Amino acid sequence: MNEAAEADVLNAAARFAPGDRVVVRKAWPPGHVRTPAYIRGHVGVVERLCGPHPNPEELAYRRSGRPAQPLYRVRFRQIDVWPDYAGDPADTLEVEIYQPWLEPA
Repeated sequence: MNEAAEADVLNAAARFAPGDRVVVRKAWPPGHVRTPAYIRGHVGVVERLCGPHPNPEELAYRRSGRPAQPLYRVRFRQIDVWPDYAGDPADTLEVEIYQPWLEPA
């Protein structure tokens, strides 16, 4: 198998691009989870694709972490995350989130 074909097998395809609106799944699975609870259920905008990385939620259990999952930096308005936020309404928060936690908004 050539290197490009092997990468396709080992890496999940990216579903989102910069500028896409996404919502973070509001789920509470047991075990090791890398998505902050405070951001689940919120809508943000993909700022960038950080590339594929082995899934840390699988690595925590000594599994391979394959297929590697796309990691995204997602931007959220702070006022949307914390309704009592008293800062500038234009302030944002960026969180890196793996693809299995994201859905189209």
